[in-house]
This record gives sequence, C-alpha cells and structure tokens, in this order.
Amino acid sequence: MAKVSEVPIIEDLDPLPSNWEWVQMNDISAPEKNAIVDGPFGSNLKVSDYVEDGPVRVLTTKNLYGDYEKVRWITWEKFEELKRSEVKPNDILMAKIGSCGKTGVYPPNMPPAIIPANLMKITVHPEVERKYVYYYYDSLQFQKHLRKITKATAMPAFGVTNFKRLPFPLAPPEQQKRIVAKIEELFSHVDAGIAALNKSKQLLKQYRQSVLKAAVTGELTKQWREDNKDKLEPASQLLERILQERRQKWEAQQLEQFKAKGKVPKDDKWKGKYKEPASMKEWSFLCELPDSWLWASVAEIGDTNDQPVLTGPFGSNLGKKDFIESGVPVLTIGCLKEAGVELKKAMYVSEEKADELERYRLKDGDMLFSRMAAVGRAGHVNKDIEGCLFNYHIMRLRLHSSAISQEYFVHYVRGSTQVYDYVKEVNHGATRDGINTQQLLEMPVALPCLVEQYEICSVVKEKLDSIRRLELEVNNQLVKAEKNKQSILASAFSGRI
Repeated sequence: MAKVSEVPIIEDLDPLPSNWEWVQMNDISAPEKNAIVDGPFGSNLKVSDYVEDGPVRVLTTKNLYGDYEKVRWITWEKFEELKRSEVKPNDILMAKIGSCGKTGVYPPNMPPAIIPANLMKITVHPEVERKYVYYYYDSLQFQKHLRKITKATAMPAFGVTNFKRLPFPLAPPEQQKRIVAKIEELFSHVDAGIAALNKSKQLLKQYRQSVLKAAVTGELTKQWREDNKDKLEPASQLLERILQERRQKWEAQQLEQFKAKGKVPKDDKWKGKYKEPASMKEWSFLCELPDSWLWASVAEIGDTNDQPVLTGPFGSNLGKKDFIESGVPVLTIGCLKEAGVELKKAMYVSEEKADELERYRLKDGDMLFSRMAAVGRAGHVNKDIEGCLFNYHIMRLRLHSSAISQEYFVHYVRGSTQVYDYVKEVNHGATRDGINTQQLLEMPVALPCLVEQYEICSVVKEKLDSIRRLELEVNNQLVKAEKNKQSILASAFSGRI
C-alpha cells in the first residue's frame, strides 16, 4: 500500500513498535475517488429534494447509533447528482459537525445511500482491516487528535482536508487481525458486565415504580395500618371536615363583604349560592382501596373555593421575546424532575415582566402538574423556588394542607396507574395529550388519612434513597467499564496488547 504523504498534521506522536509506522488517514483509504468524503452542501440537498418513500436513503447522525431504517429519501435522479457522497455497505461513517467523531458502520447487504453535509464516510483500503480502523476511531488517542482540528464554535466542526492528514498507527496486516480479535475478546467480557449493569438499572427502575404503586394503593402500609387501625381517622371523615371548613370559610368571607357594604342579610338564603367542589366521578379504571381510604377529586381537596388550579400564562402574555439570559426563573416541564423541582431547564424574564405576571408567582406549598406533552409530571414548591413563575405547559395547584401532603401527592401522580388511565380517558380521540383546568379538578386522587400519608412518605423516602444509592453505584461501575474499554484500546493502538 503506497503512502500519499509522510508528514501527519499532528507532531510529537507517541512511539510505536518497530514494525509499525505512523501514516495519515488518507493513506489507509481505498485507492478510489472520494474514498473519504463528506455530504453535499445544503444548497445541493434541500428539504424540497426529499420524497416520501424511497428509493435512496439519506442518512443522519441518528443512524450512527445502529438504526438505519429511520431515514429520509431521495429519487434515483437526485442520487445520481450527489453520487460523490455515496455510501456503500461496510463504509465507516463519522459525524463532522455537532457530535464530532461519533462513528458508525453502514451495514452489509444494504443498498447505496447518501450522507448529508454533517456526515463523512471513509471507505477503508482493502489491505487494511476495517475493524482495526473502526476501533481506532473509538479510542481516546484518536479523539485527542480530532479535537486539535475541530473548530470550537457554537456547532463544533472539522474539515475533510484536515481529517485526511490526521495520524494513524498502522500495524502489519496480520497484527491488525490479531489486535481486532483480542479487542473483541476483551470487549465481550466488558460488554457482558455492562449488560448486567444495565439490566440492574432497569430492575431498579421497575422496583421504584412498584414502590410508588404500592404506596398509593395502600399495599406498602398494609401492616402499619392494621397495627394502628384504632387510631386512624377514616378518609371519609377527613374529607367531610375539609369540605365543611371550606363552606364555613366561604360564608365568613361573604359576611365580611356584606358588612363592608352595610348590608346585613335578613335570612340565610344567600348561603344557597355556595358551590360545592366537583365531586368524584365513577371511573371504570379505578382500583379498590383499603376500607379507610377513599377516592376524592382534586377539586374536593383544593385549598380555596375560587381558583385551586391555575394554568400558566398563554404565549401572548409570555413568549420568546420576553426571555432573557438571567432574571426571574420561569419553570418548564423539564424542571419537574423525579428528585424535585430543578431550575436547570428554567427560562428567565426580567423583574418588570415578572411583576406583570404577579398572579403566576409561586408560593411555598404550591403543587405543580404538567398539562401538555409529558402529562402527569408533578412537583412541589419550597422556599428555595418561591417567587418563580411557570409557563403554559404547567398548572399550579393549591391543595388543602390538612387533606393531603405535598410529598404524597407527588408520589401519587408519579406512581398511580389511575393518573395515566385518567389522562388517556379524557384525551380520547385527541391527537395530542393534554389536560385542562376542569379536567385536573375532576382527576381522582386515592386519599388516606393524613397520618398514613406521612407514614407512606417516610417509607417511600427510605426505599427511594436506597434505590438512588444503588443506581449511583451502578452508574459508577458503568463509568469504570467504559474506562476499561478505553484502556484496552489504548493498549491495542500502542502495540502493548
């Protein structure tokens, strides 16, 4: 195999075994035109060029993860125009814009395809072991060299010309085959461990969900409830008391308004104007609850008579034009995490804009519920995020603290299959999941007495803390496994393996 040039673009290269040598990427490519080539410029491949179904695939960065079915398509005529960027089976593919260095192999027995401008393909020289090249691209040595030619802009990118001049540690052909065999042998052991760790992660995820489900159906505290049955207030009495308190509060407010106007009512007819909160409907999907529990609607356990649920401001009141780099946080669905409400995915507005949206300021104790897209995420507001705003994808709930605890409500939303079934039911026939204010007010909640709610939250916290510790350990082991792989590759491409 003849070398094109002698001087790689990178200097001060690590020493190699005596029968190896540093060559350039161009030297290990096939002796044909466009063996290393990127996709056509955007003006040569536009959205209008794509057709609904075949016959020629246009690959994307997502295909590098192994799925080569989800693609765009162009006609044979367009393919002939862009044939410079043709991809054939077993070609190595690499992202050259964005996820620079992410690599895949176009599978054998696949028809020809085209790459767009953000990808590059390498057709390896027939005298060079293709897997040897592929594994090298996955090594930290190669990634280190690649970073030196990558432009650190908003969208990282490197050019094909510089890539062709990058160094490559070329071993004799028989050694390449032995190196590949050894890499795959060692990787098989590491991959078996990774598979076991990923299975453990999945089992922990399932266990977490089973804990939450057991919590909000009464199964988790079954024995505790039996041991304390003489001390527990039935949820029916709890709800009756809450509803009575709400009526009394409303009546007191009305009397204050009468007095302020100097109009004292002569009889109690005005009390008939009180509207009871929407009661629970009999949904077919509701499960059986313990005797001391009951199903209640969100409206019944709301804290106020006027507006226990509030949807975030519409786009006309809060849009892209209002967002700035820092200021008052505006919570989004991405802020509602399993571990609590985070500001990482928040957007920001000025203090002046926040003052305009004062009614959407959050208070300590408020609950949050995602109403669109990922419907059914929940979180609660503490003093750390008090004063934040929330966007149109979120609804704010104010629940009666004597009826339901914040933590229990979050566990219920995250762990109850009834919430999922309810959203599915009220979205029947809709093209996109979503829930409105009235529907949230009518959503069923499995309600135990407050003392049992606290016990549930205590047990759940203990179990979820254990799960998080195990997940952290599994993640640490996965990091170690990846380091082991890189150690294997480092040995392989320095001749030590």
